[in-house]
Amino acid sequence: MLRAVALIAGLVALTACTNVNDLGGPAVDLGDFQLSHRVVVAPNLTKGPMSREAGKDEWEQAMLDALDERFGRYEGDKLYHFGISVEGYVLAQPGIPIVANPKSILIFNLTVWDDAAGKKLNEEVEQFTVFESLSGETLLGSGLTQSKEQQLQNLSRSAAKQIQNYLLRMKREKGWFGGTGRTARADDAAEVVQEATQDSPDQDG
Repeated sequence: MLRAVALIAGLVALTACTNVNDLGGPAVDLGDFQLSHRVVVAPNLTKGPMSREAGKDEWEQAMLDALDERFGRYEGDKLYHFGISVEGYVLAQPGIPIVANPKSILIFNLTVWDDAAGKKLNEEVEQFTVFESLSGETLLGSGLTQSKEQQLQNLSRSAAKQIQNYLLRMKREKGWFGGTGRTARADDAAEVVQEATQDSPDQDG
């Protein structure tokens, strides 16, 4: 029983920083950031084992919608572009809870471009692995409770949130978007966690 409680607590901690239900509050401060072009492609899309089928067009549209939802709120005085490549995914199918039911996963690459400078901010592609957000519906696997469309939306929204967390970290550590450009300290990390968890960790799927 104690091991089960510890496992659930660990999952809650992992998903708290990708809480996607914070769009009703003020946007995280990203300095002079305003998103201009966002290009999402999936030339090497790979479906993982025990997954529902989702095509390139479906992933590209779901990601674009999630990016617009999260980053369309920013009206900074400098333009930036996203280049995103969706690499692989698993969309959980209905199965035996816990024992055989897989979790939904998304893997994608991100490049951020500075429009005025005409160059990449991250010289090397940043790769992300996104797990489905934790909720009453997904605790035993979203394949049991969610449609493919809901899973796509859930993962894409979590992906957008992870990108936001990454941009915030780069603002503080590397000086992106008019940030401080200093090495993150413990109190910086605490602020990131506070920002990520300021709303309820419950997910709406």
